[in-house]
Amino acid sequence: MTSIRLWFIQTFLMMAFISSLIFFIGLQIYLYLVQGSVLTTAVTFWLWLYNFLILSAVGFYFSLKGSQAIKGRLSDILLHVTALRRGKYAEKIHVHEKDEFGLISDELNQLSENLQEQVYSLQQLAEEKTELSKTAKAAATMEERQRLARDLHDVVSQQLFALSMMSSASLKLFDRDPEKARTQLEQISEIAGKAQGEMRALLLHLRPVQLSGESLCEGIIKLLRELKQKTSLIFEASVDEIEQISQAAEEHIFRIVQEALSNILRHADASKVKLTLTEEGNQIYLFISDNGKGFDIHEEKMASYGLKTMRERCEQIGGTYNIRSKEQEGTYIEIRIPAMRREE
Repeated sequence: MTSIRLWFIQTFLMMAFISSLIFFIGLQIYLYLVQGSVLTTAVTFWLWLYNFLILSAVGFYFSLKGSQAIKGRLSDILLHVTALRRGKYAEKIHVHEKDEFGLISDELNQLSENLQEQVYSLQQLAEEKTELSKTAKAAATMEERQRLARDLHDVVSQQLFALSMMSSASLKLFDRDPEKARTQLEQISEIAGKAQGEMRALLLHLRPVQLSGESLCEGIIKLLRELKQKTSLIFEASVDEIEQISQAAEEHIFRIVQEALSNILRHADASKVKLTLTEEGNQIYLFISDNGKGFDIHEEKMASYGLKTMRERCEQIGGTYNIRSKEQEGTYIEIRIPAMRREE
């Protein structure tokens, strides 16, 4: 009922009715002024009716023809705007005429080019940021090694030294004072547990959280295999090799996958996870879903830091991020990122 075609038809029919009404009034005035006219009221009524029907038929036909052309061009513009909203910046509108619709189409084509250039600029900035982060990472690695060396010396090394001294003393006390030796053995067990906890924390801290010389596909598959061994989750994965991808986009997508899987493990209570990574045209498509308990995405308290981080990482490389979730029905994350070759 809100179609532009219906509006055209209503307008043309109204014009036909008004024209016929004017024609009828004119005939009545003619009958009043001209005495002895052969026209009668009945004849004028039928003339008005025939005139109205003819004008209505002609108006209906031309309204359909005119509205069809306008509706088609508006549909092209609407489809282009929808494509822009979904991140398909490379699509264009074919402009045939230089009227108002043509000018709007030219402006939208220019807008899509500007958006595409901005996406490439964002990805180049992300690439430069990745290079700078590598330099900073090298310096941070050296500092971290020094910190770990201090921690090992100050904590673990002292605990091992204490274990050595107390175990020697316990051996000497074992025959003379078994109770005291037992007390020392309990202390040795406690210190050993603390040392083991410290070593696990250090090893967990040293675990890499980014790609290390692997492709994006290899890194994700390796991560999924590791989680499959350590958790009871069932994974349904389809991971393709992505050719048109920059190094910065690889790092960001891998961190997004890590963050999404981490959120599933911590919050979802899910038993099955589906992950799809593929290339569709000139876009990289990432889909992650689970069958967990879900949540209300409109609640501010449920907008976790991990979700914000994934959205920020997606936007940093010019992508679009969509999340859908419903309580007791799981969560769905859909990400589309414009593809960019490494050489670009």
